[in-house]
Amino acid sequence: MIIIDRAGKARNFSPRADKPLMHQLRQLRVGVVGLCGGNAACGTCHVYVAEDRFDELPEPDEYEEEMLTELANREKNSRLSCQLVYEPAMADLTLTIAPR
Repeated sequence: MIIIDRAGKARNFSPRADKPLMHQLRQLRVGVVGLCGGNAACGTCHVYVAEDRFDELPEPDEYEEEMLTELANREKNSRLSCQLVYEPAMADLTLTIAPR
């Protein structure tokens, strides 16, 4: 997986399977905060998923969708990393940390 931080710096990242990405991205100090602890209630783990792979991810549930609608910098490829559980099929995915 490739993570692009807010400064535009790309880095390789090997997350653990079956764990939400937010918890793993916080340790990288790339701008993911997760103030709500992964409950899709704050938007501080907002990321952009590479558009060519966006449709391969599970659909956001109603709570994630509601939070995303409240974000000023939402794009069509926006997701909350707290709601994305890493699976090996995501290994070549690129995530960009959204601006605050």
